[in-house]
Amino acid sequence: MRIIKTTLLALFILVSSAVFAQKDITIIPKPANIEVKEGVFQFSKDTKIIASNAAQKEIATALMSKFKAATGWQPEFSNKKPKSNYIEFKIDKNLNREAYLLEVTSKSIVITAKENAGLIYGLETIRQLLPTAIESKNQVANVNWVIPNVSIKDEPRFQWRGLMLDLSRHFFDKNYVIQTIDRLAMLKMNVLHLHLVDDQGWRIEIKKYPKLTEIGAWRVNQENVIWNARLTVDPNEKGTYGGFLTQEELKEIVKYAAAKNIQVIPEIEMPAHVSSAIAAYPELACFNQKIGVPSGGVWPITDIYCAGKENTFEFLEDVIDEVIAIFPSKYIHIGGDEATKTNWETCPHCQKRMQEEGLKNVHELQSYFVKRMEKYINSKGKKVIGWDEILEGGLAPDATVMSWRGTEGGIEASKQRHDVIMTPESHCYFNIYQGPQNEEPLAFGGFIPLTKVYHFDPVVDEMTPEQAKHILGAQANLWAEYIESTQESEYMIFPRLGAMAEVLWSPKEARNWNDFTTRLPSLLARFDYLGINYSKSAYLVSAASKAHLDKKQVKVALKNEFPNADIRYVLDNKNLDNQAIKYTDSITIQGTTILKASLFKEDKPVGKVFTDSIQFHKAVGNKLTFKNPYHENYKADGPLGLVNIIRGSKNFHDGQWQAWLVDDMEVVIDLEKNQSIHQVTLGALENQGSGIYFPTEIKAFVSTDGKTYKEVGKIIRPFAINSNSELKDFKISFEKTNARFVKVIATNLKKSPKGESSFLFFDEILVD
Repeated sequence: MRIIKTTLLALFILVSSAVFAQKDITIIPKPANIEVKEGVFQFSKDTKIIASNAAQKEIATALMSKFKAATGWQPEFSNKKPKSNYIEFKIDKNLNREAYLLEVTSKSIVITAKENAGLIYGLETIRQLLPTAIESKNQVANVNWVIPNVSIKDEPRFQWRGLMLDLSRHFFDKNYVIQTIDRLAMLKMNVLHLHLVDDQGWRIEIKKYPKLTEIGAWRVNQENVIWNARLTVDPNEKGTYGGFLTQEELKEIVKYAAAKNIQVIPEIEMPAHVSSAIAAYPELACFNQKIGVPSGGVWPITDIYCAGKENTFEFLEDVIDEVIAIFPSKYIHIGGDEATKTNWETCPHCQKRMQEEGLKNVHELQSYFVKRMEKYINSKGKKVIGWDEILEGGLAPDATVMSWRGTEGGIEASKQRHDVIMTPESHCYFNIYQGPQNEEPLAFGGFIPLTKVYHFDPVVDEMTPEQAKHILGAQANLWAEYIESTQESEYMIFPRLGAMAEVLWSPKEARNWNDFTTRLPSLLARFDYLGINYSKSAYLVSAASKAHLDKKQVKVALKNEFPNADIRYVLDNKNLDNQAIKYTDSITIQGTTILKASLFKEDKPVGKVFTDSIQFHKAVGNKLTFKNPYHENYKADGPLGLVNIIRGSKNFHDGQWQAWLVDDMEVVIDLEKNQSIHQVTLGALENQGSGIYFPTEIKAFVSTDGKTYKEVGKIIRPFAINSNSELKDFKISFEKTNARFVKVIATNLKKSPKGESSFLFFDEILVD
């Protein structure tokens, strides 16, 4: 008896000593209004849930199962409301659809909402008020299962809060889609846009047209080659790489999402991005051309549906009928982007259509195509969404525009009083790099770090209040050209989706980057428990270097994404753990050294250590003479870019690369005086998907007079497939020799395996 009393006393002291302040509330997205009060609500195995119907019980089960996994016990349902220690759902029809009120006292938790959506979000808020260990799949000990007494009034700023998953470029199965739905719900997102059709794969079962999945869902496996360097496929070669979702699987996904207040939007591309359909049914194209499902990038996209044949529209109407039977969503996305219409210009069927309909050009023909399909989709009680290209030639009457090529399409559509979903690639394309490219997996070029996502706003300043009313919201898009696994997909989505969630849910005036960064660690801890392979790129230290060749020095500035970050560094081989210097201003470096730096937290390095080898050499700042000029778009740091000490990154737009298109690179370095040298190193980049290839041969020559040269070494490197972006130093070593002039010749591949002109990219020539 005494033991029981002692335990209860200890528990009482623990609970009563729990004091919460506003800074302890780490919910993402941030609620619209929150008031923290004294006291806490204690969860226990005796906690009851008061639910009035089966739907409310289903909503509550998600939280109950978390308690079961993490604690071994769970709250139970009760038909009778006890005096205390209960969670209650209430309905108030005067609230907005997704709004909720959350009132937590020491006796009870009451969630009030208009309908189930608000109840779901109220429970998700409770989930984030609980200790992060609630996400554990295994029982955890010594956790105080309390939440603070709070009063929250909350609702979203925008009605469209979405994520697009591209299932075409690389296929992801039902289980991953359902996992993603859970994570969307956690962040109070409410749209999952599934990109089910593209050139490289048809991912939805259409029973009337079985070849769409028998042929269109499978491509020849060229996964060992970088995406845009993959070769054209022989249409007679059977595809083995791919997959698709059955109609039953898609119905399961839709049903599961609906229970989480998530609308699943199918995208069925037209008239372009449909090579997979044409591979299955060539008669859908202008010239009945037989093609294979592309294994990689296609540009320009000329194999598109014929706009002149009636059978094209019969096919698409049949497809739409089956799609609508699966997806109860208000919208059907029809793509409409990146159609190269050269075939339409010579196709007799298309020309006849243009003449009959009085269309002036192929842009108006695309508008006819979209409007005709919109009319059919509208007749089925649905609305059309298209990428902003559907503006060309005249916008369909009731279409919603998804603005991706910047915000201009959204601005124009809203002027025309059309609804708009903002998803500009500048802020919303999660297939783009989020950290320094040297530290990141291969992705699309560009840079969209966490902070840039957070500072996005769907309403553009130049919009009028009337235009702003047409902005439904925004979404993040994850195109999957370089996303081959679920782990890679998670890495690109999280934690950027947390930033996007706050952009779309929280009041604009409540958003603050500094505040968000204080709440982020709690979300990441939840991701850890959930096994999400999220990116830690925001923690990475990056460097910006500037050469001062007149002083023979380099200045290095360090930063990362967090405000007032505690960045520390060491030079040479010093120990970062105990010899680090706090970074306050740019570091001046005047000799060869190794720089290491890291973000510190509680006096310990956090995340991956940044390392940079800075090498001074005998050619630094010396005159260069080129036989062939470097490309005007890639000039590096000017005439001395190849001898400025600063090395380039995998981001070939970083301003440190000089490039040669088709031409060989031949350069002479004047060392100003005869001196002893023994090695020449050429720094190069290869990114075959972007047309950048390593040289096939490198030769080094030396001279004392600049007229007579002696070859001192060469490297022969035949072309080899490389599926990565790679930095490489090609070193030519030789016996010590006196020389004033050094000549380096690098041979260009000239033509890629696809027949395209090839680039050479170099960042530094080091002479030692």
